[in-house]
Amino acid sequence: MSDPTTSSPVSAQDAVEGAEDIVPDIEPIPEPEGATEIIETDYEIGQDNLEKSWTLSFDIHQVVFTWSALAITAFIILTLALQAEIEPAFTGLRDWLTGTLDWFFLLAGNIFLVLCLALIVSPLGRIRLGGPDAVPDYGYVGWFSMLFAAGMGIGLMFFGVSEPLSHYSTAFGGITMGEDGVRADWAPLGGAEGDAEAARRLGLAATIFHWGLHPWAIYAVVALALSLFSYNKGLPLTLRSAFYPIFGERVWGWPGHVIDILAVFATIFGLATSLGIGAQQASAGLDYLFGLGTSNTMLIALIIFITAIAIASIVRGLDGGVKVLSEVNMALAAALLLFIILAGPTLEILTGFFASLGAYGQYLPALSMPFGREDTNFVQGWTAFYWAWWISWSPFVGMFIARVSRGRTVREFLFAVLIVPTLLSVLWMTALGGTAITQVVELGVTAVQDAALELKLFEMLAQLPLTGITSLVGIVLVLVFFITSSDSGSLVIDTIAAGGKINAPVVQRVFWAIVEGLVAVALLLGGGLVALQAMAVSTGLPFTLVLLAACYAIVRGLMNEPR
Repeated sequence: MSDPTTSSPVSAQDAVEGAEDIVPDIEPIPEPEGATEIIETDYEIGQDNLEKSWTLSFDIHQVVFTWSALAITAFIILTLALQAEIEPAFTGLRDWLTGTLDWFFLLAGNIFLVLCLALIVSPLGRIRLGGPDAVPDYGYVGWFSMLFAAGMGIGLMFFGVSEPLSHYSTAFGGITMGEDGVRADWAPLGGAEGDAEAARRLGLAATIFHWGLHPWAIYAVVALALSLFSYNKGLPLTLRSAFYPIFGERVWGWPGHVIDILAVFATIFGLATSLGIGAQQASAGLDYLFGLGTSNTMLIALIIFITAIAIASIVRGLDGGVKVLSEVNMALAAALLLFIILAGPTLEILTGFFASLGAYGQYLPALSMPFGREDTNFVQGWTAFYWAWWISWSPFVGMFIARVSRGRTVREFLFAVLIVPTLLSVLWMTALGGTAITQVVELGVTAVQDAALELKLFEMLAQLPLTGITSLVGIVLVLVFFITSSDSGSLVIDTIAAGGKINAPVVQRVFWAIVEGLVAVALLLGGGLVALQAMAVSTGLPFTLVLLAACYAIVRGLMNEPR
């Protein structure tokens, strides 16, 4: 990890209305049930929309859809036309943002986490989303499956082995010097030179830091803002609604347009980053098993193939498409995790779960500190990029979580969104990453350590029984996570671009799924994963400001609810 150009995640990547042949899969948002603070406004959902029903029906917000679609189309064309010139520009943009504003991303992440934890223990946690008489739309199994699969499924597959192993190697090697003579790694934690057990603790703690409470707090802020102002206040299910306490009726004008356009941009490029990672790992796995190659042609073919399947899932609807796929994927992920626990170093994984959790708690304050850091590679190459990525990903995950979480209390909602996924991430990273570390330290398996990041999972599985079967399951997991991300992502973008309508024509969701695939292709050709990362960070920056303002709106909105 001491060289950010070769080993950090930055370098590794990283219902239809009017269409008679398709049955609506989502009913309009129900009215609040029981006493809530309804916000009285003259605005009606869809009043600024353009509705047509020619060969294909569509229902779009004229400003948000038009500006978003035009800007993204122009970006795709320019990136494809200037492939040679665009890569250094993307690299410089990424490095400047993560290097200059690392403290800002870390500070914002801490604010989001503190707000969520405070709401869990405060009396405001008793407020129910949808009103005091609302009941949940989904049971716990389906709810948890959709939360986790949408949240970070592709990333867990890609980094589950590679990141713990990278951090372990750096910690075991001690504090290293960067090219500028500044200590580059682990300075706040002191390193663990020559101490394998301490290096394991540090490596897993640092990994869990990136996949634990902080990212899920980012998602929770967006989801809670959307749920509260839509289900309790009666406003459209779109990001601008959360800013009514700040802008009042002006939120239906250009201030709100800008917020929703930023949300569309952030979602598109956050999705493109994850889709690029998924395509890279799936391509590497298929080449590992079947020798199909990992060229750009292969990556593009994969993106086209998976986008086509995602479109089929979109047509089937939320319950018949993404919900079913999410539950299938969670079952496969649970089976793979159980296999690794049983076939790998079982005792070390089971005891390591609690050890990793303890190490995470021990080192969390040092890892979260936004100022006075000397571990520049870790903060800038890993954490700043991750936080920007999660923030750019948050409109998608947050709105999707809001769509499936009506009827839960704020406390139940935050506990499920924050605590449960964090514990699952700890177990996942401990099992996959801990197994890889054991293979390197105790068995001397250098292939796992030396493999490219997208291949480390498959090299780890190669040291266990049933390699062909488990590697194939791993590829299927990546592909299905890919499908669910594209499917649910297009659902979210379409809701925003349709002015908060949740029963807009399916053809619009198909359009956004195609756009997501095209953006991923354009960025892969125009600069590879560096370009994907650069756009995720650059869209994450302005949306961080949006989320910080949303924190104030959430507290004010909850305090006005009847209790």
